Amino acid sequence: MPEAQTEAAGPGWLSVIIPAYREEQAIAEVVRGVKTHAPALLEVIVVDDGSDDGTAAAAASAGAEVLAFSRNRGKAAALQRGIDAARGEVILVMDGDGQDDPRDIPRLLDALTDGVDWVIGSRFMGSFEPGAITAINRLGTLALRGVANGLFGLAITDPIAGFRAFRAEALRSIDVQAFGYEVEVDVLLALQAAGARVVEVPVTRHPRSGGVSKLGSIRDGTRILAVLLRHRLGVGRRSAPQA
Repeated sequence: MPEAQTEAAGPGWLSVIIPAYREEQAIAEVVRGVKTHAPALLEVIVVDDGSDDGTAAAAASAGAEVLAFSRNRGKAAALQRGIDAARGEVILVMDGDGQDDPRDIPRLLDALTDGVDWVIGSRFMGSFEPGAITAINRLGTLALRGVANGLFGLAITDPIAGFRAFRAEALRSIDVQAFGYEVEVDVLLALQAAGARVVEVPVTRHPRSGGVSKLGSIRDGTRILAVLLRHRLGVGRRSAPQA
């Protein structure tokens, strides 16, 4: 594991965005972990996606800037809100449930070298701790990985990973059309089409720190597959799902 970096050397250039929905039990520890381990940290932005618990208050108490939706709008909308507000030259996104390890942040940033536009923290190159992923989600992810790599000639080990670092200008140059958890694949394919260079690094995936997963294996797997087909066939924007 990279050693903790408690003080950034020089001015901050990193914005960390954490979308969160009903993550009251985990979010404060995630924010504190980011503040401990992220070098050159400029800001931690938690986007509360319409939570009806203490997510926003817990994030603010840990030192995050909190942006909030009045109703749940989906992960993609939360990420876009954070991206619009971010001031850093580099944007790192991670989950708010405690499954992404803040100690891996320096590893992602170190891989963002000249000529690299973005970095994926790959769970499949790294490791899953016991309880970090269900058997059905592992199988579904591997199946979707095979479809994505087969359709687009890629060699990505973890196309739906949410732990990623981007050069801000690259991330803002694409049009993302997703609404929910399919956003990771939408971003990947949009950046790939734009010629952006990606690398992967191994990360550790932990069990949730609390709360309940909002990922629906069939529902969200179907949406991810639809995004893959949309990009492959070149069809236009689809309608947002009804609230």
